[in-house]
Amino acid sequence: MVELYNISYEFSKGWPRKQHQIVLSNISVKLDRGKTFGLMGHSGTGKTTLGKIVVGLLKPLSGKVFFHGKDISRMKPPDTLFFRRKVQMLFQDPQGSLNPKKKIVFSLRDVLNITNVPFNQQKDVIENVLETVGLSTDFLFRYPAQLSGGQNQRISLARILLLKPEFIVLDEPTSALDISVQAQILFLLRELQKNHGLGYLFISHDPEVIQYMSHSIGILKDGKLDIIQEG
Repeated sequence: MVELYNISYEFSKGWPRKQHQIVLSNISVKLDRGKTFGLMGHSGTGKTTLGKIVVGLLKPLSGKVFFHGKDISRMKPPDTLFFRRKVQMLFQDPQGSLNPKKKIVFSLRDVLNITNVPFNQQKDVIENVLETVGLSTDFLFRYPAQLSGGQNQRISLARILLLKPEFIVLDEPTSALDISVQAQILFLLRELQKNHGLGYLFISHDPEVIQYMSHSIGILKDGKLDIIQEG
């Protein structure tokens, strides 16, 4: 479904003489629907950078990203819109992903408005997605600051699910949460994968979490991807 072919990326820093640091070097991997590819590596090894390249937030220095066999850099506008809805990213900081000045109901309605869901259907759609992520409608008229980290992460996930994605990059989605809440979110992610056939790129520094979540596992080090488990 998503395929990376010879992806390279570098950071430029310094002035007036820029120095170039290679972060990713010729990374190639296939990411399948219904499966999880676990990505490990120390801080600064380029895990999040690779995730952002997958969803099109960053352009690689070289190499290509394919979605259903199409090069995302050469897509026509309708295909680009389809890709952006179907390939999503859930970030580490759940509260930072939500507008602090908006009540939850309006953050959810924003997504439905851009996907042209009629207003008279939105209430039912929102109630259904909240049930899917394990929240009641009591949360709709609260602000993100009034919710716990786990609750905000569920809302962020609900926003993504409203787009009916096929693939989600999960960037350390539980590392900012309490251990008990981590387990709940991980279980929810596995259930969503089973019920909706979602593909995941799961980024984490925790080997136990990676083993629990992943079918295949790779380690990023010195710009190279070493696949240590295939499934």
